[in-house]
Order: sequence, then C-alpha cells, then structure tokens
Amino acid sequence: MYKTFLDNLKKDLDKAMKHFKLEVGSLHTGGATPAILEDVAVLAYGSSMPLKQLAVITTAEARVLSVQPWDRTVLRDIEKAIRNQKPNLSPSVSGDIVRVVVPGLNEEQRKSMVKMLGQKAEESRIVIRRNREDAWKNIQSLEKEKQLREDDKFRAKDELQKIVDDYNDKIESFVSAKEKEIMTI
Repeated sequence: MYKTFLDNLKKDLDKAMKHFKLEVGSLHTGGATPAILEDVAVLAYGSSMPLKQLAVITTAEARVLSVQPWDRTVLRDIEKAIRNQKPNLSPSVSGDIVRVVVPGLNEEQRKSMVKMLGQKAEESRIVIRRNREDAWKNIQSLEKEKQLREDDKFRAKDELQKIVDDYNDKIESFVSAKEKEIMTI
C-alpha cells in the first residue's frame, strides 16, 4: 500500500532532477553549449517564442555557436533577441546563420558560477526533503488508520530513505561534474 506513495515520490523527484539539470545546463561554463541560447525569447511572427522552436542551435567551434533558423526572415529578430537578453555574447549574421561568440570566463566568474551551482543544488535538495516529508506523513497516516502494520511502516521508511539518498547522490555527481567543467580553463 505504501508503494504508491514511493512511486509518486519517484515521479516527483524525477521532475525535480529534470528541472535541476535544465537550470544547471544553462549555466555558462566558458564553453559554447546550445543550452545557453535555447530559452532566449525571440519576438517573431507577432509573438514571443523560445529560440529552440525557431532554429537549430549547434556548437560550431569551442567558443562559437551556430544558430540556423528554419525561416530566414527571422535572422535579424534572433540576433536582436540574443544581443538584448545575453549581453555578454556577441551575435552576428553570417549568410543565413547567426554566429554567436561565447567569451571565456575569468577566475572570479568561474567561482561565482560554482557558487550559483551550489545554490541550485541546495534548492533541489530542499525539494527532495519536502517530498520525503510528504511521503513520510502519508505513510504515517496509513499506520494511524490501521491500513499499515508498524513493521511495514519502518520498511517503508527505509525504502524512502534509500530513494532520497539515491537522488541526493545523483545531484552530487552532477554537481561534481559541472563544477569540474566550470573550473576547467
């Protein structure tokens, strides 16, 4: 019976991990990665759209991104949106693509990125703890309502903690890899 709560917990934690990876993936590490530009809002066709819906974003060189729109008429709109929303990047139109130069980071900026990474990791850990508490309360209420035996409650608690530890380990390994990526010159 408590398995339902654990399954729901896993679904919620998967969503939290996906969100965490998206947020951390968009951190500028000094190298060119398409995640830097994917969510830039471009005013095109009378509405605001994420860049990833208007163009293919690829890494052309170590510090250069290539943005190739499916419709050439939005080239200038894309360039303008990148210039306005990402002032540290240098977009320029070259034929039917927008080339975006990504500057390298200095030591201070790298340390600031690592600090931001730590903050995002802690936010994710807080979400995990909240979900764990909710699941534990639900399991305890089952026992109070006599729908769960006491030994099953403690078994559920052990399984719950194992799931939480697993997700915390995933966050740690992801943070460790991203920190190494940020600090590598």
